Amino acid sequence: MAWKITALARKNLSRKLFRSLAIIAAVMVVAATLFSVTTIMDSVEQSLERGTARLGADIMVVPEKAEAAARSALLSGKPSKFYMDKSVVDKVRQVRGVREVTSQLFLKSAPYQCCDISDLFLIGFDPEHDFTIKPWLTSNLGRPLKADEVIMGRGITAYAVGFTVNFFDQPFKIVGMLEETGIDFIDNSVFLSYAGIDRILAHSGENSVIAASIPKDKVSTVLVQVDPDISPDRVALFIQAKVDGVKAIVTNHIIASVRQQLFILMRSVLSVSLILWVMAVVLVGVVFSMIVNERRRELGIFRAMGARKGHVFRLIILEAAILSLAGGLVGVALGGGVLYLFKDAIYASLNIPHLWPSAMRFLGLSGICLMMSLLTGVFAALGPAIRAATLEPYEAIRGGE
Repeated sequence: MAWKITALARKNLSRKLFRSLAIIAAVMVVAATLFSVTTIMDSVEQSLERGTARLGADIMVVPEKAEAAARSALLSGKPSKFYMDKSVVDKVRQVRGVREVTSQLFLKSAPYQCCDISDLFLIGFDPEHDFTIKPWLTSNLGRPLKADEVIMGRGITAYAVGFTVNFFDQPFKIVGMLEETGIDFIDNSVFLSYAGIDRILAHSGENSVIAASIPKDKVSTVLVQVDPDISPDRVALFIQAKVDGVKAIVTNHIIASVRQQLFILMRSVLSVSLILWVMAVVLVGVVFSMIVNERRRELGIFRAMGARKGHVFRLIILEAAILSLAGGLVGVALGGGVLYLFKDAIYASLNIPHLWPSAMRFLGLSGICLMMSLLTGVFAALGPAIRAATLEPYEAIRGGE
């Protein structure tokens, strides 16, 4: 009987092709919107989690006047140059609650013949105390980084491990690539040791452009890991109280601010999605109520031939499920296609970090949207299906004449 009900459901849907396509289109719009919004939110969430883990720090200490620039550099990847005296590193190390400290120096490759790539974010770091760069190499280097070697972010696709690239008239060999994070500040940067920066300065000679581009005895940020028995917020207050002229930014606060920004941005879209979902449920419910009324005689004959109430109920629900799944499949394909084609423009307009979902995560999001599409049709058709199942055969046949 099950295969007969399935065949009958397909036949019924093909008879009213325009009406079936209308239901598919309604569910498709809901599925496409839902899939697009959830994919964007998931990609931002993944990027924030991985980027913060990659940063490896509970607190980022920057010059007091550079807080906005530091947040912008971290979230949007816009190269920013700000500096403070290198003595800040030792001062921060002595603050209560500080467990590990490392520093970084932000540079920008010059738009001159001395650099193969201009306007690229260069980040100098201390390999001896580093806990932010080397742990995230795609393959373990297994030794200290040499003065003539660099590590590249995954977003710089023109070069690969083993290539040589020139910065400030000095050749550097690429010995490692970082895992992708979705944050431009990390993915589109080149990391070199402080010894590498000293090497550039030692060979700058009379080149005043190079000498002026690299500050001496300065750092841009101090990255801090705190003791597990004290909160980063308290340590940040201790740092600002003990060290003059700095701002201690708790990295979790940056994540919270981006999440809030994303929520505000997506709230209106989610509201529209909810309205579309309600409209789709109402539309499917009305259409299947019409279907039950139109097919009263047919359903009565079906019952008179021996079909049970459960068979009639399953027939209506199956028709709704087929149309809903079809609409969900088309919607997910449409939403995914639009996102893939225009993802760069979408994320650029949002100006937030993002990490395109992996294949497995993409399939998981697709499955959730398909399930929601199926539930939309089944929930909407539930009332008409119950009413169709409770029709008395004789009354239904006479009522349909």
